[in-house]
Amino acid sequence: MADVISAKPRHKAAYALPTLFTAGNIFLGYISIVRTMQAAMVYGSDPSAAALHLEVAAKTIGFGFILDGLDGRIARMTNTTSEFGRELDSLADIISFGIAPAILAYVWGVQFVTDSLAATSLDQLQRAGKFVSFLFLVCGAARLARFNIQKNPVPKNPGAPDRKYFVGLPIPAAAGVVASVVYATGSTPLTSALWSTAWVSLLAVLAFLMVSTWRYWSFKELNMLRPRSPMMLVVMGAVIFGIWNWSQPVLLLMSAAYMLSGVIIRVAGLIRRVLRPTPKVEIQVG
Repeated sequence: MADVISAKPRHKAAYALPTLFTAGNIFLGYISIVRTMQAAMVYGSDPSAAALHLEVAAKTIGFGFILDGLDGRIARMTNTTSEFGRELDSLADIISFGIAPAILAYVWGVQFVTDSLAATSLDQLQRAGKFVSFLFLVCGAARLARFNIQKNPVPKNPGAPDRKYFVGLPIPAAAGVVASVVYATGSTPLTSALWSTAWVSLLAVLAFLMVSTWRYWSFKELNMLRPRSPMMLVVMGAVIFGIWNWSQPVLLLMSAAYMLSGVIIRVAGLIRRVLRPTPKVEIQVG
């Protein structure tokens, strides 16, 4: 009986703690959208101010990523998980990691292209940018819906049975790629049609990865309350030191590495199946 009582939260106010983190995530997504809109309005008169607004928009998505990772862990630690909390978290994710990065991606990467393109070509590029940015948002929403209804999803290339995986690229990770690219490039909007085309292509890849069934490590085995090995502490310290001193390249490298991890695992699985020798079947006569 004592174990049952201790498993319950001591105060009803404990239920508000993870909700506060989720509300903070929604707030950061809202700020990102507002700052991106401000950048679009002032770019013509003050490009440096627009870059500053876009930098804040990218950073708020990054901070929202941190809050999104904390609210679920805190709910599990305090035994305050609920259907309301899960639904609110999904709505927060679609704002902070769907709408906010989609708008940021278009404004930063497409809207201000000024290459010597024909008017028709420039219009087609902007149309493609709008469509793919919308596709990023729709695939992110579909990814969240699939995550909410599946109890035990199995990736197309299942890994070790003792590890937990996401099926498809999580929407916070996809938003992290968008934010880290914008932040790493100084947040100055793209003006080259070539780079803008490459950017739109990257958005299309992110959209596909979110709705794919490829395997991505969920990191749910990591428990900060348990003793860690000395090597783990060294790695964590190095990551924190790198982010503190070289945040732009380190964050870009981390987000790109996670995005590519699912691709590498999938390609490696396909190669193994192709190179795996076909078992010989012996036919006995008589």
